Amino acid sequence: EGEAIAWHLYKVLDLTPEKTRRIAFHEITKPAILNAIANPRDINIDLVDAQQARRVLDRIVGFELSPVLWRKIKPALSAGRVQSVAVRLICEREKEIQAFEPQPYYRVNARLSVDGQPFRASLSKHLDDGNAALKFLEECRSARFAVEDVAVKPLKRSPKPPFTTSTLQQEANSRLGFSVSQTMMLAQHLYEAGHITYMRTDSLNLSELAMNSIADQIKKEYGEEYLQQRHYHTHSKGAQEAHEAIRPTYLEKRKVGGTPQEQRLYDLIWKRTVASQMSDAKLEKTNVEISVSTREERFKAQGEVVTFPGFMKVWNSEGKAAAKGEQNLLPAMQKGDEVMRVTITATEDFTQPKPRYEEGDLTGKMEELGIGRPSTYASTISTIQQRDYVRRGDSEGTPRNYTVLTLNEGNAPITDEVLTEKVGSTKGKLVPTDVGMVVNDFLLEYFPDILDYSFTAKVESKFDEIAKGELGWKKEINEFYTDFHPNIDRINTMRLEHKAGERQLGIDPVSGKPVSVKIGKFGPVVQIGVADDGDKPRFASLQKGQSVASITLEEALTLFELPRILGEHEGNQVKAAVGRFGPYVQIGKEYVSIPKDMSPYTITVEEAVELLRQKHTAEANRFIKDFGDELPGVKILNGRFGPYIAYTAAGQRKATNYRIPKNLDPALLTVEEVKEIMENQPAAKKGGARKKA
Repeated sequence: EGEAIAWHLYKVLDLTPEKTRRIAFHEITKPAILNAIANPRDINIDLVDAQQARRVLDRIVGFELSPVLWRKIKPALSAGRVQSVAVRLICEREKEIQAFEPQPYYRVNARLSVDGQPFRASLSKHLDDGNAALKFLEECRSARFAVEDVAVKPLKRSPKPPFTTSTLQQEANSRLGFSVSQTMMLAQHLYEAGHITYMRTDSLNLSELAMNSIADQIKKEYGEEYLQQRHYHTHSKGAQEAHEAIRPTYLEKRKVGGTPQEQRLYDLIWKRTVASQMSDAKLEKTNVEISVSTREERFKAQGEVVTFPGFMKVWNSEGKAAAKGEQNLLPAMQKGDEVMRVTITATEDFTQPKPRYEEGDLTGKMEELGIGRPSTYASTISTIQQRDYVRRGDSEGTPRNYTVLTLNEGNAPITDEVLTEKVGSTKGKLVPTDVGMVVNDFLLEYFPDILDYSFTAKVESKFDEIAKGELGWKKEINEFYTDFHPNIDRINTMRLEHKAGERQLGIDPVSGKPVSVKIGKFGPVVQIGVADDGDKPRFASLQKGQSVASITLEEALTLFELPRILGEHEGNQVKAAVGRFGPYVQIGKEYVSIPKDMSPYTITVEEAVELLRQKHTAEANRFIKDFGDELPGVKILNGRFGPYIAYTAAGQRKATNYRIPKNLDPALLTVEEVKEIMENQPAAKKGGARKKA
């Protein structure tokens, strides 16, 4: 992109080759900029061509495919060479999860002891079912336990290379909980402030100047024995080796100005950079096998001792046990030692499907498959969420029972306990919407080449060849368009029996008309009837948690029960319905929202009246004080987040809100105190939430 910008400026400003040079720098520091000015070069037209090719190809795919989706699915949809493949990854993972059937098994853990010193061990294999687990515990009751083998071996752990765009996004997501777009925004701020090098790179290279600076920092802070200089090389084809990896521009700077989030990201970059040039961590790993006289299976215990922390001194600083030098310590044991049984527990567990993608996981998968470029990851993930193909979903999960069998010391009977766990709870995972699933299925059926992972990666490698001057970009684009465009024409003229994504559910027993579910103009809907049967079809929107792929006929018909007439209260009709802001009940001319733990399909008159009573109580308690003519338009009210001052200026409808300090009693505030708060505190936005002082 930088090369193309330079070329466009060259053209627009009507410059001449003999008087025009391009400079490039990857960090905003005085030495880097002076060095760039001292070493100018010509514009690299091959890089310009590669950018032109990528831009034109993306326009062709987007501008040609999107109108097909408008006609066949719903208006305002979009498709793209990279975004559609990213959606495919998420949709395929979701289908795997939906098709997955968990299989139960039992894992066995034991608390054992040698010479009175306890330790933990796990059985070397899982048991198939509860009967096998119960039999195993019964046979352990009379068994003798002994140390079968002790193996101690040294281990080394090496640091990871410095950050690229992709690995920074992944690590910031997993360690700091930052979204991909948030990470890139914070990194942009750090780069613009001169704190880090350019943050869009797939290079692992570090300059000699940086290597020397890092070495000095390590020797100064940790000592010579912690230094081990390493040169990392990027293996991906077409990596921008002219760039460096993402690193601090000044290694001696541990703190930077800006927001706490910027500091946290900077700290992550600093640690990763320094750790990449530090010594291997040295550990001793102990593996112990415990035999059971009545069974073939063995218990295994593992322990680690960190003998030299090396890079873990910096990168693993949150793992305090490792930094101190100990982790999972085991008592001293030798082959043949007698082992005493303390407690053996067999816990029912279930096989798990692959987890849904987080933003960082998706970035890593796209990089692995060669889809897109570092500079496109954040915008791609943002785009597919803005288009409502994908959402960051939170789910509380569903309860599931599991059994725990326990054999205690001595001859006590085996206890059998049934406990409950939540299954499928997720937070911040990427979940495809109904629209995303339908669009993905449609594109996979009619444009499989565009969504093919190898095709997308192959296109990227061709862009790299164009950037090296080995391919002509116009020829490549022409060949692609020649194959691609006829398929667009063919699909546009094709008549589909049903609208894409439409599913027939059955027959409405009341009207005898067909019931179907599909993607409508404003989202997923259930339809009773068809357009050409004389009567106008009836529509109902799907509710939260319902899906085009899984909704049943009975669930679909329930959607047409709203609005429900619940009965009467004091001569007023009571009804439940769903509006643009969610489910609500109406009693006469008054409205009140239905909370999440209640349903408009099952709520009773009594419950509706109670909700209205609670609303009246909350409104009555909302008012604390009114200053009348002393302070016209000023009231003290109770809000969701506590008491606050509300000022409505003459002629205005919306109030401006001010926070009341916690050390003041809202009911005892004087006119002077209120004036002082309003004068000295920034006001919140009109009609919005109050600003914290």
